[in-house]
Amino acid sequence: MAKGPEKNTKNKALHTKLLNRKKTKLHEEKKEKALRLKALVTKMNEKKNNDQPIEP
Repeated sequence: MAKGPEKNTKNKALHTKLLNRKKTKLHEEKKEKALRLKALVTKMNEKKNNDQPIEP
C-alpha cells in the first residue's frame, strides 16, 4: 500500500531551528530591556532622594 511521498524533514528541522533561534533572541531582548529599565528606575530614585532637602 502506498503511503504517499516522503516527508521533507530536513526543511522542517531547519525551520524549527530558525524559529527557536528567533524566540530565544526575542526573549533575551525582553530581558535586557527589563534590566535597563530597572537600572534607570533605580538611578532616578537615587537622584530623587539626593535632591530632596533635609528638613530640620
